[in-house]
Amino acid sequence: MTYPVVAYGAPVLRKISQDITPDYPGLKTLIDDMWETMYASYGVGLAAPQINKDIRLFVIDSQQVFENLEEGEKGIYPDAPGVKKVFINAYIESLEGEEWAYNEGCLSIPKIREDVYRPASATISYVDEHFQPHTDTFTGITARIIQHEYDHIEGKLFIDYLKPLRRKMLQGKLNDISKGKVKVDYKMVFPR
Repeated sequence: MTYPVVAYGAPVLRKISQDITPDYPGLKTLIDDMWETMYASYGVGLAAPQINKDIRLFVIDSQQVFENLEEGEKGIYPDAPGVKKVFINAYIESLEGEEWAYNEGCLSIPKIREDVYRPASATISYVDEHFQPHTDTFTGITARIIQHEYDHIEGKLFIDYLKPLRRKMLQGKLNDISKGKVKVDYKMVFPR
């Protein structure tokens, strides 16, 4: 099942999400549906708040990024060929390395892309879909996608990293998104 993606302005996008237990109702189906929703929306990551669930769950597939790079771009990022993973009850342990800019977008904030600076590596503790514990360090594009999706379960959005003047310049577009005045080729639900 493909869920509609929750648009900017929905309260769930600003909530700190809750941990879940292995007996969370329909967890396997929910994860399968999140993958389906992410791919149907042309995303590389999707967090549960983006489908109106305030739980600490997100999925990423950074392999897609590397499949779409031009030949000259291959080898630039240290994390090739990327990963496809489920993160449950995730907590970032540390962020390290030089911050670098990348033009980010978000399924909940369509048609807006901005350069965001993030640290080069992220160490994160989490459990996988089988509730096996992990603490892993990710770099490059994968680290960036993880940080972006992690922000969602912490009630933060990529636009929060922008300078106040830039945010103010985007406010009209953000208001239009929350009112549903945006055309996308995936299902969305709007707060107003």
